[in-house]
Amino acid sequence: MVRTTTPRCGAPADVPLAIWPVAQTTAQWQRAGRYLPSCTAHPGKMLPELARRVVTEYSSQGDVVVDPLAGIGTSVAEAALLGRRAFGVELETRWAQVAAENLDHMLSAAQRRRVEVRQGDGRRLGELLGSRAGKVDLVLTSPPYACDAGVIDKPAWLAGGRLCPSETLNYSRDRANLGHARGEAYAEAMAEIYAACHAVLRPGGRLVVVTKNSRRRGRMLDLAGVTVSLAADAGFAYIGHVVALHAAIRDGDLAARPSYWQVTQVRHARRREEPAHLVAHEDVTVFVKKGGR
Repeated sequence: MVRTTTPRCGAPADVPLAIWPVAQTTAQWQRAGRYLPSCTAHPGKMLPELARRVVTEYSSQGDVVVDPLAGIGTSVAEAALLGRRAFGVELETRWAQVAAENLDHMLSAAQRRRVEVRQGDGRRLGELLGSRAGKVDLVLTSPPYACDAGVIDKPAWLAGGRLCPSETLNYSRDRANLGHARGEAYAEAMAEIYAACHAVLRPGGRLVVVTKNSRRRGRMLDLAGVTVSLAADAGFAYIGHVVALHAAIRDGDLAARPSYWQVTQVRHARRREEPAHLVAHEDVTVFVKKGGR
C-alpha cells in the first residue's frame, strides 16, 4: 500500500498544498550520463528533477540560490544549469570534493564560474557567504532525516554481513556530524541552521526544505512538522507544502519503486503489528522571510 500524508503540525488551513510527480523516471536514470559515478556513495541524494522543479518555481534567472547542507551538490548543480548563481556549503570534506568534481563534470565553463561549493559548517552560513549574505533569493536544502541512512549492500547482508556498511552510515564517521543527531540534539542544530538561512536571505526570499517522515520502533517522526515549527521560530512564514511523489504515475495509479530495505522493514513492522506502510513521497515545505517583495 502506498500512502501520502500532510504534516500533523497544526498548519494553517490556507497553506496551499500541491503534488509534484518528480519520479516519472528513476533516480538512477535522472543522473545517468550527467552525474559522476562517485555520487552513488552518498546515502541521501536529492532527486535532480525535484531540485529543478524547486529552483524553477521559487527563483528567477540570475537569482542567488544557496544550500547550507549541499551533500554532493545536486541543488547547486541544477540551479547553475538553470541560469542561477549558486553557493553550497558541505561539512564533510569528502562530499564537498565529490560535489566540486561533479560540478566540473556537469557544467560549462561559464556555468561553473557561477557556482561554488565550500567545505564548512552550515551554521556559519553568513560568514561563509561574505558579501552575498542578505542578498540570497532562495535557500534550497534537504537536511538529514534524523534516522539511520546508509548505502545498502544486499549481497553482503545475504552473506551474513551488515545491510549498510558502517562507513556509509549517517554521512560520516564523525559523531558530531548532524547525520548522527537525534531528538533534541537534531532540533537544536537545525534551529541554528534555519536561523542562519533567515539571516542570509533577502526580505521576501524563500526557504524550501525537503524532508521525509520516518518510523522508528513503531513511532512516526513527523519531520515535516518539526521543520515547520523550527522555521517559524527562526522568523519564517509557512506559505506552501508540496508532496513530491517518489512513485511514478502510470494510468492513474501510483507505481512505487521501493528499495529492498524499505520492503523488508515494512514487512518486519507489520509482523510486529505496527501500522507501517511504504512511503512514496517527500515533504517539501516552503517558507518566506517576512518583508519586501
